[in-house]
Amino acid sequence: MAALLAVVLCGLTGFVLVCLAWPQPAPLRSNLALKTSLCGGCGLGIFSLVFFFSPALSLSRLMLADAAVFGVLLVVLIWSRTRRSAEDSVADERVAVDGPGGRIRPALGTAFALALIASAYASAVRAVAHPHGDGWDAFAIWDLHARFLFRGGPHWKDGFSPLIPWSHPDYPLLLPAAIAHFWRYLGSESWIVPSVIALIFAFSTVGLLFSGLSILRGQNQAFLGGTVLLATPFFVEQGTSQYADVPLSFFFLATIVLLCIHDSGMRSPGLLALAGVTAGFAAWTKNEGLLFLGAIVLARVVILARHEGWIFCGRQTLPMLLAALPVLLVIAYFKVRVAPAGDLFSSPASLWHKLLDPARYWATFQWYAKELLRFGHWWLIPGTVLLAGYYFIVGKEVGSYEDGIRISVLALGLTLAGYFAVYLITPYDIHWHLRSSLNRLFLQVWPSAIFLFFLVVRTPERTLAA
Repeated sequence: MAALLAVVLCGLTGFVLVCLAWPQPAPLRSNLALKTSLCGGCGLGIFSLVFFFSPALSLSRLMLADAAVFGVLLVVLIWSRTRRSAEDSVADERVAVDGPGGRIRPALGTAFALALIASAYASAVRAVAHPHGDGWDAFAIWDLHARFLFRGGPHWKDGFSPLIPWSHPDYPLLLPAAIAHFWRYLGSESWIVPSVIALIFAFSTVGLLFSGLSILRGQNQAFLGGTVLLATPFFVEQGTSQYADVPLSFFFLATIVLLCIHDSGMRSPGLLALAGVTAGFAAWTKNEGLLFLGAIVLARVVILARHEGWIFCGRQTLPMLLAALPVLLVIAYFKVRVAPAGDLFSSPASLWHKLLDPARYWATFQWYAKELLRFGHWWLIPGTVLLAGYYFIVGKEVGSYEDGIRISVLALGLTLAGYFAVYLITPYDIHWHLRSSLNRLFLQVWPSAIFLFFLVVRTPERTLAA
């Protein structure tokens, strides 16, 4: 019963947070699919923060803390909605829709439904076959950190020691703290918790991609985008691996979807603030999230300052930064007071030598090019090649969200460039490091890349009508 209460409370907390940021006076049911897709990840992010500051609390006090956070958010939501006047206009629930679609929509909907059923079945089979995760990082990093938080009580910090560098004790704690939070409610370290959390992030990412495209480009485009993601074998594999890359891809995509919806006409400081929260949660999920947060802010400043001026840019950036600040303060506390120094800068004397070595640039470039063609574990034809061919067939069609697309593309480009730089200075063998991690780094940006791709290309019905 306590565990069920925790699940309900987590979902409701995330939903209230999302509704609190949504433009008003739109009803709570507006954009319900998108809000539902966001609430799981946001709720888990909040639960992780609550547990991070209370690992030694008893179950009753932890319940009280969870209820207090939910209660405060709910009171603020009720108060804000009663304060809004009817003159506060908001864009319609659907910013841009496609035409009726004719015979295309049932076929695309059927393909999406079949892909969803097949992916759900494959994910369930893999989750049962690998209850403790599929790979070293699952049990040696994420679940291990969760066990330190769950078992450690007042001495939980001892688990993040430089004496066990192979567990990467400097990694952020969104996943471990969320897992330990539910373990506290269950009273045991059940394998079901990390497995279910992994599935929530995986299918919330699909729902987020589908609902975001449905709002901006219509259902036909949403069916196509969702099917491409579900048909990516590597996404389904990693979705049940209990690694942190799919959760990170969820927060990347959430930030980009929210910004694109905002820039398409549903302008509201709340959407910008929620994008800041999701970007902050990305930084709390993995170290790569800090890079993405910096990249999305920098890209937004560069694009908006150039086109709209610095005053407008400040108004559009400040809500994001203020909303991300509390999470960033938590990360700073963890990095300074709990975690040891990271391994990437363990040998600073050799950094300049590595940066001036052309062989490292060439090796990294080669791996990037190869991974671009073979990413996803597709059968016969890589997904990147299929999308490129589809683009040349249907052509380009950009709507009122062009600035959002430019900002997002620049942010993802800066993120990938940052990954490239990390490989140049890695203290590990560069070929081993590339071979063991580059495909997962590409996966982090893959859902966002699919979303942006189907924002840009022409819809199927308009292609046939041309």
